[in-house]
Amino acid sequence: MLWQIGVSHSLADIEVDERVRPGESPGAYVLRLAVEKVRAGLQRTHERERLPVLAADTAVVIGAGILGKPRDREQGLTMLRRLSGHTHEVYSAVALGSQRIETRLSLSRVTFRPISEIEIEAYWNSGEPADKAGGYAIQGLGALFVKELQGSYSGVMGLPLFETAELLRGEGIELV
Repeated sequence: MLWQIGVSHSLADIEVDERVRPGESPGAYVLRLAVEKVRAGLQRTHERERLPVLAADTAVVIGAGILGKPRDREQGLTMLRRLSGHTHEVYSAVALGSQRIETRLSLSRVTFRPISEIEIEAYWNSGEPADKAGGYAIQGLGALFVKELQGSYSGVMGLPLFETAELLRGEGIELV
């Protein structure tokens, strides 16, 4: 998605503890993870060269529950059943760090049409939802379930481009 807006970049493989803290709101959760990813990336890049680090995190929320990436088939099927015929929220945070860390938060609402059990099984078997927050990818086959979207399509994909562009411009990074 960064190539889409004209930003050359390289990827850094970093890991952070993605467990939700007690009492943590979905917005605070994704903002914290994005900032922790930036900090980890800055430690790595400062060893070689001084580059800005961009990181993002996304959470799918229905009711009081944050749906992360499904850990297995059963959890993935359960997530899709919960989303079927309902509206959920998608929180996407983006953070950019160099001298200091700046953040932005995107909130979108996605309504799924009712999904049959056959469709749920077939979608899981496609392999697409296995590593996606909430167990679906709006940019893929998961789009077939989306009845309505209010907010940021790119935010639901995992990187809210409007907010990302704001941060990059603030750092003087040229876009498209």
